[in-house]
Amino acid sequence: MLRAQLSDALKQAMRDKEALTVSTVRLILARLKERDIEARPKGNMDGIPDPEIQQMMQGMIKQRRESIELYEKGGRPELAEKERGEIVVIERFLPKALSDAETEAAIKGVIAAVGAQSVKDMGKVMAALREKYAGQIDPSKASQVVKKLLE
Repeated sequence: MLRAQLSDALKQAMRDKEALTVSTVRLILARLKERDIEARPKGNMDGIPDPEIQQMMQGMIKQRRESIELYEKGGRPELAEKERGEIVVIERFLPKALSDAETEAAIKGVIAAVGAQSVKDMGKVMAALREKYAGQIDPSKASQVVKKLLE
């Protein structure tokens, strides 16, 4: 489903002559093709599933945020602005992020579902969160909340 959305968005952006959207969607599709090729030796010939695509796009957003920081420190505001535009385009394809309260409620539900008792179970909780809420929860914030709840 996400692949079709990306393909349709690329076609529409090309029709509308939206250069930033075209270049950003092409970047996403190129990275997706790389990930599909990497998955083939593991027996996955159909390409990676939507949750993995969402994780990949989260990673792309994280890279851009780091780049923005570096560009601003280096006095390159025009490049930082381009990265911000790419983030906006990428976020259009991700599910709406959960609020802090929704995140905490989701984490409490996952902790109960996997039967986590202590910080030792954090890996199980984080894996379940990644699977169930891919693209909706920021993993770094989630890990802080999980630690707080399991201590």
